[in-house]
Amino acid sequence: MLTLIWIALAGLTIWFSIILTGDFLANRNRLEGSSWLKTSVIGFVVNFFDVLGIGAFAPQTALLKFTKQTKDKLIPGTMNVANTLPVLLQALIFITIIEVDPLTLLLMFISAALGAILGAGIVAKLSEKRIRLVMGFALLITAFFMIATNMAWIQGGGEAIGLYKGKLAIAVGANFILGALMTAGIGLYAPCMALVFALGMSPKVAFPIMMGSCAFLMPPASVRFIREGAYNRKAAIAMAIPGVVAVLLAAFIVKSLPLDTLRWVVIGVILYTAAVMLHGAFKKPTPRSENYD
Repeated sequence: MLTLIWIALAGLTIWFSIILTGDFLANRNRLEGSSWLKTSVIGFVVNFFDVLGIGAFAPQTALLKFTKQTKDKLIPGTMNVANTLPVLLQALIFITIIEVDPLTLLLMFISAALGAILGAGIVAKLSEKRIRLVMGFALLITAFFMIATNMAWIQGGGEAIGLYKGKLAIAVGANFILGALMTAGIGLYAPCMALVFALGMSPKVAFPIMMGSCAFLMPPASVRFIREGAYNRKAAIAMAIPGVVAVLLAAFIVKSLPLDTLRWVVIGVILYTAAVMLHGAFKKPTPRSENYD
């Protein structure tokens, strides 16, 4: 079954790459005003720490927002498209090096993908005000899970590498919801880690589960964003390429980092960004420049 998962991930990688490349080439003469340098640095940094379990979406939202690299309305689609290839690579690496029950993996992957297909179609059509509201609350939820992890509020954990019967049903249902929410910018990593821990699984199996879930849900969700034109093409490409390099560096060179302090810094940034997003959602609209540098 692991061989089938590998084949499926490879197929998704090829399919997504063809669609993204075709869309980029078709629109190469009317790209957005984002900075190649700024977005490339953002893509490298967030994907490097994504491999270490920090999660990419919340800090990426903050960095895109503060550096003014894209419209708020396009942030969910841009992040999904930009991070798809790095996440596919993460999944291939961690599914190989960490043992997990294949049936648990497969069912959680499928449920996350189905949730994302449903969610992407809805998010792509939301107004900028609603995107800001969704992103603001999404960041608050992400911050809560990160705080809960740091403070050890969530009790559980164990040595299991798979789930069965009732627990498996709960995990599959929860991952469907997380897959749908991810298309709105709610990172799957932190809540998926909490879910795995609460269901009595070994903490290390959270990595192939959460990375594989994202790898299966992000290509179909991102293709929906691409076909809707609901993403920043220049920023997405600029973040994706260094993101792949960052994944390789983090997975094979960096063995461990003191991340507790870094997580608290990220939490602070997330909470501030959530406040900015919610403030922007409730204030009266003002004219806005199309230049994002």
